Amino acid sequence: MVSENCFDVTKHPAGNPYEDIGAVINGIIADIKSRQPVSDLNDGGKPGAVIYIPPGDYRLVTQVVIDLSYLKIVGSGHGFTSSSIRFNVPANELTHWHEVWPGGSRILVDTSPDAADGEAAGAAFYVKRIGNPRISSVEFADFCIDGLHFIDDGSGQNDSENTYRNGKTGIYVGSANDSIRITGMGLIYLEHGVTVHDADALAVDNNFIAECGNCIELKGMGQATRIANNFVGAGYRGHSIYAENYGGILVSSNNVFPRGASSVYFSGVVRSSVTGNRFHSFYPGMLVFAHNCCENLVSSNHFLRDREPWAPMQKYDNGLDDLFGLLHIDGSNNSVIANHISETIDIQYIKPVAVKPVIIKLVSGCGNYIANNHIVATTEISQITDAPDSACFSTQVGALLSTDNLKALEVTAILVQEGSVRNTVLDSGRDEQVEMDRTMNAFRATPAPGNSLR
Repeated sequence: MVSENCFDVTKHPAGNPYEDIGAVINGIIADIKSRQPVSDLNDGGKPGAVIYIPPGDYRLVTQVVIDLSYLKIVGSGHGFTSSSIRFNVPANELTHWHEVWPGGSRILVDTSPDAADGEAAGAAFYVKRIGNPRISSVEFADFCIDGLHFIDDGSGQNDSENTYRNGKTGIYVGSANDSIRITGMGLIYLEHGVTVHDADALAVDNNFIAECGNCIELKGMGQATRIANNFVGAGYRGHSIYAENYGGILVSSNNVFPRGASSVYFSGVVRSSVTGNRFHSFYPGMLVFAHNCCENLVSSNHFLRDREPWAPMQKYDNGLDDLFGLLHIDGSNNSVIANHISETIDIQYIKPVAVKPVIIKLVSGCGNYIANNHIVATTEISQITDAPDSACFSTQVGALLSTDNLKALEVTAILVQEGSVRNTVLDSGRDEQVEMDRTMNAFRATPAPGNSLR
C-alpha cells in the first residue's frame, strides 16, 4: 500500500520534472500543505512526506523552497564522477569515455543567479521558515546536485571551468533549524555545496561533496553538529569545512581532498572536536582556528601537505606562504594531540624563498596544549616533466605513494608568537625546531637520537 504522503516526481500530474524539477517539487510541497492543514489533530496532524526522485537527469530552473518540517527528498544514487577531470582532458579523449557526466538521481542546476540578489538566490534548494517552532527534520538523501559549469571570473586566465565560480548553491538553509539530515548526497561543480545558518543537531554524513568552490559551510551560530564520513574537496578559493560561532561540532572520519584553501576553517568556534580525519592539502593553512577559537580538540588526524602534481592546476594556490603554518591557531585552551603531520615538498616551491616552513603556529591566546604530534618533513627532487592533462588520477596517486628519494627538510615544527603565553608544548619537535619564549611557556623537546629520556 502506497502512502498518500509519498510522492514520485515523475508521476505528479502537474509539470515536467525533466524540464523543471524545481517547479514540480514546489507543486508537491503545495499539495502536502493542502493535505495537512491542521497542526494538532488526534495527537498528530502534520507528518510530512517523502518525495522520491528516480534515477535520471532532471533540469532545475525554478528554485525549490522548503518551508515545512518532516520532509524527505530522496533519490537512488549520488551519481558523483569528476567533472574537473572531464573538463581538463583533451576533448578528443572524451569520445572514448564510458560516461562523461554525473549520473544517478541527478539534478542539473540550470539557473543564472545574480550576485546582487544575495547568496540564497543561487540555491537549488532553499530551506527557510519564520516563526516558531524552527523548521525541523528536513532530509536530503541519495541524489546528485550538479552545478554543470563554472564561469569566467574576469581574471583573464581564459580557464572558466577551473574558477570555482558560478553563484550556485546546492542546499541553502537560511533560518534557525533543528535535526536536518544530509546523507548519501553527491554535490559537484557548485560555488557552495551546503550552506546552513543557525543549526542545531545538524548531521552531514556519508556524502560526496567535491569540486565545489566551498563544500560545507556553517554560518550564523549553532551547536551540536556532526560532519562525519564524508568525501570532501573544495577549490583553491574556498573551504572544505567552514564554521563560524558554533559550539559542539564533531568533525570525524572525513577524507578531505587537496586543493581547498583550507581543509578546516573555524572562526569563533568553541568546545568542538576534529578527530580521526585524513586531510590532504597542496597549500599551507590546512587547519585554521581564527577569531579566538577556544577549548577545541584536534587529535588523531593525518595531515599531508605536498605540491599540486597535475599540470592544469599548478598555476593556482590559496595565496598563503609557508610561514603561515599548516595548522594556524588563534585562541586559548585548545588541545592538539597525537596527530601525524607530513610535509613533502621540493625546496624550490617554498615561499618565501629559503625559509623554513612552519608546521604548527600559535598566533595568540594562552593555555593551549600541544603534545605528542609526529611531524615528518621531507623534500624531494621534482620530476623532469609535468604530468599530462589526461593523467589526473595516476599522477595524484603516484605522487601520494612516492616515498623514494626523500631527504629531511628543515622546518619550524612549532612557532609560538609573542603574546601567546602559558602554552604547553610536549614531544612535538626537537629543541632546535621549536621557537617560543620558554620563560612564558612550558616546553619539552622530542628526544633526538643519542639523547635518552629522563
